[in-house]
Amino acid sequence: MTIKLPDLISKAEVLVEALPYIRAFAGKIFVIKYGGHAMVSDELKESVMTDLVLLKYIGAHPVLVHGGGKEVNGVMEKLGKEPVFINGLRVTDEETMEIVEMVLVGKVNRQIVSLINQKGGQGVGLSGKDANLLQARRKGPQPPADDPSGEKVDLGRVGEITAVNPESLQILMEHGYIPVIAPIGADTTGESLNINADHVAGELAVALKAEKYILLTDVEGIYRRENSQEPVFLSSLRESEARDMIRKGEINGGMIPKVESCLQVIEHGISKAHIIDGRIPHSLLLEVFTDRGIGTMVVR
Repeated sequence: MTIKLPDLISKAEVLVEALPYIRAFAGKIFVIKYGGHAMVSDELKESVMTDLVLLKYIGAHPVLVHGGGKEVNGVMEKLGKEPVFINGLRVTDEETMEIVEMVLVGKVNRQIVSLINQKGGQGVGLSGKDANLLQARRKGPQPPADDPSGEKVDLGRVGEITAVNPESLQILMEHGYIPVIAPIGADTTGESLNINADHVAGELAVALKAEKYILLTDVEGIYRRENSQEPVFLSSLRESEARDMIRKGEINGGMIPKVESCLQVIEHGISKAHIIDGRIPHSLLLEVFTDRGIGTMVVR
């Protein structure tokens, strides 16, 4: 099949548009939270891993933090356990903790690393317990966000991060590897704790002084509903507006920890955090290397 000259020129224009971003981001760290449908669809899995490897080859340093909630839910349901969530966090008893660690570390993490390697990259799988990467403690009982005055719920073995030791990640990145991190940490006694992957990604972005913080989700971004009108898509959102929307319940459920992690990195000096639609093939490249970008950008 003959390729027409206009098509070739169009491809060249794409590369020219990407050039200043390639120059600007060489040597910079990108922390990417990988979750949602992009972890389920084979086509999207291939797309994300290709994007990661390309980022590495042009000189950026991607760090991938993955979830795996749908896989965990599937195993729990097969074992007759019903998943329970409070404010987007999984209530984690002893048996659930075993399932979470088995699925995220033993299955999901290894599959992602294998895909990266198939695409020509060098993936290395870790959990927060490796090299003491994530130190954590049990998160205290939480009131439901939709009923702040209601009875607090014990989340069980859900962790909140107390310290991050990123040296192992820096060594791996300097030697050409792509770290892939499962969101499991440990407390001072060595007890495994289930940590929300969005919060893990945010803490790592801060510790690594990342250039970009990107969350792949199953939505286009954040919408605001004005009275009874149709929801309005927000291409950018200020920190104060985001906090107000959480307080009013306009941001709720599983989106709460995502937005909280964006606010966390903004507070610590990372200028921009991005919530983008992981259902779009090559959404990472579209966000990083095009003038327009996609999704909602959270800024101070």
